[in-house]
Amino acid sequence: MPLYEYKCLKCGEKFELLRRINDDDSSVKCPKCGSNEVKREVTGFASIGGGSNSSASSCGSSSFS
Repeated sequence: MPLYEYKCLKCGEKFELLRRINDDDSSVKCPKCGSNEVKREVTGFASIGGGSNSSASSCGSSSFS
């Protein structure tokens, strides 16, 4: 399940919820004031794997004498 960020339009509280992709946002309520006037925020995400990193080749090596 993805983690979504929401912002309450009534009190300004920002919060996160684990939700299914197909879940309707109309059931989401602000944990601070209880309002259902919330907006899903656009967030970025990071993924691991698949790419190469030039510093990865030095991982585990040391220059101790």
